[in-house]
Amino acid sequence: QSVACPTLAASLDCRYISSIKGERVKASKILKGPTEFPNVSKEQIVADLEAALYASKVCSYAQGLALIKAASDANGWGVNLSECAKLWKGGCIIRAALLEKIQAALAKDVNLANLMVDSGFAAELNSRQLSWRRIATLCIASGIPMPGICASLNYFDSYRTENLPANLTQAQRDFFGGHTYERTDKEGVFHTAWTDAHKDIGDINERKQGENVQK
Repeated sequence: QSVACPTLAASLDCRYISSIKGERVKASKILKGPTEFPNVSKEQIVADLEAALYASKVCSYAQGLALIKAASDANGWGVNLSECAKLWKGGCIIRAALLEKIQAALAKDVNLANLMVDSGFAAELNSRQLSWRRIATLCIASGIPMPGICASLNYFDSYRTENLPANLTQAQRDFFGGHTYERTDKEGVFHTAWTDAHKDIGDINERKQGENVQK
């Protein structure tokens, strides 16, 4: 469905890596992690972790709901996302109290682009982001894998960023394959002979036919 769901993907990756216990046992004797660790109080870690977990859960729901909506729109299912949250709350294994707030947000605005931009959830995410970042930073510095929380934070940061570095990625593709790129300072599609080894690719319009170029 071309919907970004990094936290959902991270949960699957965790299962895959968990299943290769034998490889990890051998790798633990070869690959080394940090030997010095940040000095942070237990109270600070617990408080930050609570905030980080809550924010990550909101992002996880946001991704899942976006995926359901995309599939519903593509297939004409007419799924009512607010009713989804209501059903989950009363009839499935989730039954989280958070679903009440999610249901209310989706009922308030049936055209809500993403759960994170609901005014209530946006305020909660914004107020928790420093704790969220401290936990992600602490885990990275300590060599502790936290794929779900880090994936959620990356999703939050990517979604809230007006200009992402996709143009740079395009330029890199143009370097190795002449795929052309767009620029942020002027309209048009460009190709560059980056080194003496690069040759003219001819008519750019022919090269970019059928491509969906994103900024």
